[in-house]
Amino acid sequence: MFAGAEKYDVDVAVDERAVERLLSVRPGDVDAADRLTFARNVFIPLTTACRYTCTYCTYYDVPGEASLLSPDEVREQCRVGADAGCTEALFTFGDEPDDRYTAVHETLAEWGFDSIHDYLYRACEIALEEGLLPHSNPGDLTESQFAALREVNASMGVMLETTADVDAHSGGRRKTPGQRLNTIRAAGRQGVPFTTGILVGIGEDWRDRAESLLAIRELHERHGHVQEVIVQNVVPNERSDFPKPDLSTMRRVVAMARAALPPEVSVQVPPNLSPAADLVDCGIDDLGGVSPVTDDYINPAYEWPDLRGLEAVADAGGAPLRERLPTYARYLPDDVRPAGAGSAPDPDGREAWIPAAVRERIAADDVHGRRLRAVARGDGPLAVRSD
Repeated sequence: MFAGAEKYDVDVAVDERAVERLLSVRPGDVDAADRLTFARNVFIPLTTACRYTCTYCTYYDVPGEASLLSPDEVREQCRVGADAGCTEALFTFGDEPDDRYTAVHETLAEWGFDSIHDYLYRACEIALEEGLLPHSNPGDLTESQFAALREVNASMGVMLETTADVDAHSGGRRKTPGQRLNTIRAAGRQGVPFTTGILVGIGEDWRDRAESLLAIRELHERHGHVQEVIVQNVVPNERSDFPKPDLSTMRRVVAMARAALPPEVSVQVPPNLSPAADLVDCGIDDLGGVSPVTDDYINPAYEWPDLRGLEAVADAGGAPLRERLPTYARYLPDDVRPAGAGSAPDPDGREAWIPAAVRERIAADDVHGRRLRAVARGDGPLAVRSD
């Protein structure tokens, strides 16, 4: 049981022998992937309000300064993204604003929303209307919140970061491993194709990294919902002087992730933060969401590479580059899943991983539906190299 897990009744434990085996893994012990994938997105920072005050984060703004995009602004950004050929609307914000953010709550009430999550639901509807598939990163959620939001999301996510109790999460308003594990478990119980990951360099040690990866594996083995795990290095910024982990550290952590996780779960590194070309042989097979039209608002000082930059990473590993939807192929409906791709079993007995609203958006007989189906099949909309 990890720190804080008892409070959330999260019965996640890892076997000590599995930890020791994982600690022995090195890059030479894993195989390189036979292809690299990425998603093309428009990054929509719905609000910069957050109840947490993590010391390494530049995304959140303090009360009185936090922004909140209007529905018209959300629609305009979605239209720009769709016009640029994006398939994903990446909605992100700090965890549910606490009572200090009076202006945010008052604005939401004026717009007719009871909470930021109610507003997120409407924002996802707008994205679907404009031809994009929503992928939301709204922080910690309960099962009931996942049950509501899954109806308008193609996939969702939250970073575990670490199962360790680190000083980087210190303060009166702090996130805990138990909260994050509970959120990942809740997503699985509600059948949400899910992205999570670990953050490297915030005070955790090698054992913490191994335990974090094994905890993610255990939750995926229960619910089958983890589609990708991000191995993200911390970067210096205006609020934090955590040093960026060196290449040898990242190579070892990525190899550990590949060895720890089932083959169907992708290992991703952010290509604007990590030396991705030097990590291909360590087992990465995905480069995440990359936007041709918006910044990485969480790490604004680090620009995303363009398509040529992504192709250079793939070339370094001798692997073809393919575009994907925010939902991985195995979770897609049978009629749009690529040839040869198996379907994800649902251990919790639901009929479909993808909700009706998202299936209808993909199936629509318009330019957006055709684009989404082409990406699902693996042959568009970007011209990528052939095998």
